[in-house]
Amino acid sequence: MGNSDSKLNFRKAVIQLTTKTQPVEASEDVFWDQFWTDVNLTAQDMFALVPAAEIRAVREESPSNLATLCYKAVERLVLNADSGCVCERDRQTVLSCIRLLTRILPYIFEDPDWRGFFWSTVPKVGKTDESDDECTRPLAESLLTAISDLLFCPDFTVESHGRTSADGPSDIQSIDSCEFIWEAGVGFAQSPPLNHTHDSSRAELLKLLLTCFSEEMYQSPSDTHTPNPWVSFFCSRENRHALPLFTSLLNVVCAYDPVGYGIPYNHLMFSDQRGMLAELALQTLIVSLEQELVDHSNTSPNPSTNTDTCSTTRGENLFVNYLSRIHREEDFHFILRGISRLLNNPLLQTYLPHSCKKIQFHQELLVLFWKLCDLNKVPPYHFIFYLFSYLTIIILILQFLSRVGLVHICVFILLLLSGERNFGVRLNKPYSVRVPMDISVFAGTHADLLIVVFHKIITSGHQRLQPLYDCLLTIIVNVSPYLKSLSMVAANKLLHLLEVFSSPWFLFCSPVNHHLVFFLLEVFNNIIQYQFDGNFNLVYGIIRKRNLFHQLANLPTDVSSIQKALQRKRRSNSTHNAVFMETNNPLQTGTLNASLKAMPRIDKLTETSQVSEDGTTLSLQQSDSTHSQSDHSSETRKENQMCFPLRNIHADHIRFLRALFQVLSWKSKLPLQTIMRLLQVLVPQVEKICIDKGLTDESEILKFLQHGTLVGLLPVPHPILIRKYQANEGTALWFRTYMWGIIYLRKEDPPVWYDTDVKLFEIQRI
Repeated sequence: MGNSDSKLNFRKAVIQLTTKTQPVEASEDVFWDQFWTDVNLTAQDMFALVPAAEIRAVREESPSNLATLCYKAVERLVLNADSGCVCERDRQTVLSCIRLLTRILPYIFEDPDWRGFFWSTVPKVGKTDESDDECTRPLAESLLTAISDLLFCPDFTVESHGRTSADGPSDIQSIDSCEFIWEAGVGFAQSPPLNHTHDSSRAELLKLLLTCFSEEMYQSPSDTHTPNPWVSFFCSRENRHALPLFTSLLNVVCAYDPVGYGIPYNHLMFSDQRGMLAELALQTLIVSLEQELVDHSNTSPNPSTNTDTCSTTRGENLFVNYLSRIHREEDFHFILRGISRLLNNPLLQTYLPHSCKKIQFHQELLVLFWKLCDLNKVPPYHFIFYLFSYLTIIILILQFLSRVGLVHICVFILLLLSGERNFGVRLNKPYSVRVPMDISVFAGTHADLLIVVFHKIITSGHQRLQPLYDCLLTIIVNVSPYLKSLSMVAANKLLHLLEVFSSPWFLFCSPVNHHLVFFLLEVFNNIIQYQFDGNFNLVYGIIRKRNLFHQLANLPTDVSSIQKALQRKRRSNSTHNAVFMETNNPLQTGTLNASLKAMPRIDKLTETSQVSEDGTTLSLQQSDSTHSQSDHSSETRKENQMCFPLRNIHADHIRFLRALFQVLSWKSKLPLQTIMRLLQVLVPQVEKICIDKGLTDESEILKFLQHGTLVGLLPVPHPILIRKYQANEGTALWFRTYMWGIIYLRKEDPPVWYDTDVKLFEIQRI
């Protein structure tokens, strides 16, 4: 009965607010207290009793009342944070304010006229014992400070450690929050007792924090991107809880075990408040890490530097700083073990259907993994260095590659890792663990697994994946100089890709398709020049498919051949041709999906480096590569200029002329010398053995090739070129839309951003 009265009274207060035509003064506490004092409503109740239409109506017709409501709610949060929420009534008041602000903020952010409201200077709420020039501060700063304080408030979100109700406010403000970190792990050895009430309060605060950060969702991707001010302040030295917050969020995520003791169907019998907290902690963490350091040169190269004593400037993101400085082996082990356990959870197969709880935040986990690889680079003990001894997580990433919605983020991760020499070396480890994947059966190494999975993605015929082909092949190119022994299955997969990409109709139909052939030829050249001894399977495959290379060397450039190839493509309606259509890739959950920005091309994603004899890399200009993307772009522009006077000619003729100019520009640059020399030496030898011994079994030929050598017979080895991932505006925008698209779709109960005017991406109903 009491809860019904609370709902009724709250609804009456909302109606009063929406019907008042005159501003209500901030001093009228009796009116404003109706919204949070003695209000016992769940988040779902709050969303139902405060309709979107009424929030927009107050925003348009009584803006001063909406502004006062926000100010008074923040003021009440600050006052209770200062006092320490010493009684249950104060805690319930705080929760009501949190839920009300979570409901209102998205409708303030969606209106450009209100965009700067929370960053306008208002009379300082809470204590005013500072100097006169500091008695005002932006409302956003007061709100973020209060949230941070409340996340370490004894008896509300953390254990009290013996505090009594007689303790004054000064005791609350002076507590060392590093002693109240939520979970053992990085930087904290003690594991606090599990408290579902505290976890629930933390989750409510993190929802509000994410809502504050979400102002970024209401800015168009075409707008000039400026740092998110909410994240900037929250992760700056102005937040005295930055270090314990970072470690709490990271440890809660990595320590979470959704399976527990493995009792079937336990998730249906007991509520899992820690699971909800882990998801919100992960989302808060990846958003906080999205704003990177402006200047990385100040980062100390000494791995022994403590995270809590590092020097910072006001512009630094402390979360990024702390993440980049993790260096202890036990910390890396804790993080990798936790991420692997959680990534493996959605892939678990059980005998009893739905007997094991499956997490839904694996996409956010992949983003966190990306951040760890990209940001933790302080030598000599950095995350990637430790990762290469933990190949289990690479297998999990390859498993996720088979899911269309996860392909892009997994490819980004593998592209980043492939820029490291040790990654290619570690892929030579035998692949013995069999995981359920719909791929060809083979016996070989992790490198074979990578190639087989990539082949399946490329030949699956999914039209959304075409922009990823050059990224997938770039990864193989980067690791190819270190692959000691490819299996017959993997070798045949590579040759099949060359067969597909070197067909005349495919080469002529686009000005960039020949890049894929160049990448594959570079793979073959790297293996022949640097790993010939163990790769007899690939050499045998090249000999068997030698006609492919002869056809490439003799690719026709006459008018009739090009016309026939283009006409053959136009007549074909097969799904294989449709693979090469470029479209945006959507995120999808339930009945909604969020469209993502198109992924940048490989020349925008990578920077070419040359590997020297001592293993160090030297950055090269893109133009130094014989088939660099910039060269091809300039050639394409020349072709367009040459075709410009022909605008009145039939479109088919223009397409033909462009194809002719393209072939003439890159055919002479095909790196076929090494392969043709190999064929020139080995083909006669293999044919002679087959004739002399009457061989019909390929095992004897493989044995001959295994013990053969080409020392002194091949051209001088070319330098190894590695295309390393290079951060840029295009990838930053892609990650921003991907990350917020995931968070938007995940928040369904309550639907925080549903039906608001989001501009960062498009929402479609399916």
